[in-house]
Amino acid sequence: MIHKLAYVHPDARIGKDVTIEPFVTIAADVEIGDGTWIGPNTTIMDGARIGKNCKLFPGAVISAIPQDKKFQGEITTAEIGDNTTIRECVTVNRGTIAAGKTIIGNNNLLMAYVHVAHDCIIANNCILVNNVGLAGEVVVGDWAIIAGATVVHQFVHIGKHSIIGGGSKVRIDVPPYITADRDPLSYVGINSVGLRRRAFTNEKINEIQDIYRTLYLKSLNNSQALEEVEKKFPESVERDEIISFFKDSSRGVIRSSVK
Repeated sequence: MIHKLAYVHPDARIGKDVTIEPFVTIAADVEIGDGTWIGPNTTIMDGARIGKNCKLFPGAVISAIPQDKKFQGEITTAEIGDNTTIRECVTVNRGTIAAGKTIIGNNNLLMAYVHVAHDCIIANNCILVNNVGLAGEVVVGDWAIIAGATVVHQFVHIGKHSIIGGGSKVRIDVPPYITADRDPLSYVGINSVGLRRRAFTNEKINEIQDIYRTLYLKSLNNSQALEEVEKKFPESVERDEIISFFKDSSRGVIRSSVK
């Protein structure tokens, strides 16, 4: 259903059972999947690719041009996966020549006033709480939770299953499976509550905790600690994810506040 007070460009590609409420504006180069609800006063600009069964609340602006001086009008996209909820006044900018697209995956929740800048990648099942701001080219892994009023520096990588406390300034990378808080942002333990909710066994949680004890609580530099983890712990998805994250980090990884 398209309300008579909405403007939908005739070239926009609208799926089945899409509801478009009053005062919505939808540009020409837009795709919206089946079953999606577009709330009043939402603006969807060229380059938007929105999946199935999404919910976009009033005041959201999707696929506006990047707030980046290197942007020269190139054709880029902002892509939102299925079953994602975007609350009031969220802004998602489309990509630049750097990556060509901003990506928000499936089953995500972006609460009110979140900003996602150009070329960011948010994986699946993530929660960005009210007033979170992501600068350009940030990567957020599956199941990550970023609490309210947190700001994230350009190029930062936030690992899967991590949780970041509210009001944080995220200047460098946050590894997977952990809880990060305090100022400056630091490792304060693993995200054991979140891992249990996602059916990680106690044995697996203990393994992850022991890996981080080796990385953070022994008097070793990063290279020495990673070498010890590789020797001490058998190969597993989680062990290898942690090792790869530390080795691949270009900005550096947060330190520990645990003594």
